[in-house]
Amino acid sequence: MQWDEAEASEIVRRHEGREGPLLPILHDMQASFGCIPEAAIAFLAQAMNVTRAELHGVVSFYHDFRDRPAGCHVLKICRAEACQSMDGEGLARRLLDRLGMEWGGTTQDGRVTVEAVYCLGLCASAPASMLDGEPMARLDDGAIGEIVREVSR
Repeated sequence: MQWDEAEASEIVRRHEGREGPLLPILHDMQASFGCIPEAAIAFLAQAMNVTRAELHGVVSFYHDFRDRPAGCHVLKICRAEACQSMDGEGLARRLLDRLGMEWGGTTQDGRVTVEAVYCLGLCASAPASMLDGEPMARLDDGAIGEIVREVSR
């Protein structure tokens, strides 16, 4: 969805009176618009009486917020120590190479965005990832092929 100030105003209104509303507002904005567009930063800074710099700091600190829409599929790959110890980095590199992209990127056809995360809580089943919110554990080269087929549909 494109930026819509009326929709943004409604999101802010729903959180009025709530203690610490900024993160829930940002999550709702991203759910509505697919990202936190630049127009949202200026709008929210004024609506919440904070500087744009403060708001940008919050948005850029949390990895789940993005400034442009993600691909049709979002693949989050764990880069924490347990997954690294089980060749997670090697598997991730092979996957990125097969998709022709780098960390944080989206394929040219807009099918998939690949993001790094630093623990999915699946350490005993490393290496792990999450595709469209569904955890995937004990990844290997066969799983990489399945992931590529899934996101290419």
